[in-house]
Amino acid sequence: MLIHPEFDPVAFQIGPILIRWYGLTYVVAFAFVHWLALKRIHHPSFSSPFSAKPWERRDVEDILLYGMFGAVVGARLGHCLFYNPVYYFFNPLEVFAVWKGGESFHGGLIGVMLSLAWVAHLRKCPFWEVGDLVAPCVPLGLASGRMGNFINGELWGRVTSPDLPWGMVFRGAGDLPRHPSQIYQFLLEGLLHFVLLWLYARKPRKTGQVSAMFLIIYSVFRFIVEFFREPDAHLGFLALGLTIGQWLCVPMLIGGAGLWWWAHRRNTPQTVSLPRSSPDRPVEVGR
Repeated sequence: MLIHPEFDPVAFQIGPILIRWYGLTYVVAFAFVHWLALKRIHHPSFSSPFSAKPWERRDVEDILLYGMFGAVVGARLGHCLFYNPVYYFFNPLEVFAVWKGGESFHGGLIGVMLSLAWVAHLRKCPFWEVGDLVAPCVPLGLASGRMGNFINGELWGRVTSPDLPWGMVFRGAGDLPRHPSQIYQFLLEGLLHFVLLWLYARKPRKTGQVSAMFLIIYSVFRFIVEFFREPDAHLGFLALGLTIGQWLCVPMLIGGAGLWWWAHRRNTPQTVSLPRSSPDRPVEVGR
């Protein structure tokens, strides 16, 4: 049985400004997205001539700028609307109290999708083309965020057997060992999700299918991890004994499967020529 280390949530201080570890994980997350997106726009499965309009560094920077705003605002509003709407309805100013914590992945996802829609509008390209560029770059950012949860000692797991070697006692959660569900999410929703999606996206896919696979993989992994994660105290278990996190994954999974099938039926493969430096043969690419 392990004891959760008592991390200082403040990484360092600059004058009166406190720089917290959790904030730094956001910086790392966006840095991962930027780095991977720059690699992805030059990969043959996505770069010109597979894209109708060549992608450039400034396009990635636009995505990062708008995506950061959408992720932060969406995550906060999602927490307020999905997890405690009554409280925030009667205490609307608390919505802006971000220093007290409270972010929702599903809300952040909606915020990012809206920001990507704006980028697609500016670029005059299909929304799912932007989504397919960004989707494989996100899981490592999610992994970084889960490490922030672990450092803060929050969002801990359910009580487990003392015989579990990695069972952990979290301060503020009693004296019983619990599943370190933040680490489970780091490994599944973050690292494994990244490996599976990045490999899937390395081959030409029909427009929308990479985004769909992101939704499918994440919703499955999150649904599984929720069986080990302690539900929010004020919500508990909902219908069928599932948590709010699991119920939010249901439409996500259905939507991802529907999007994949729609993209499969709607997009017909196109034959394009590879650049001259590549083997002189046509390849089929789904658009």
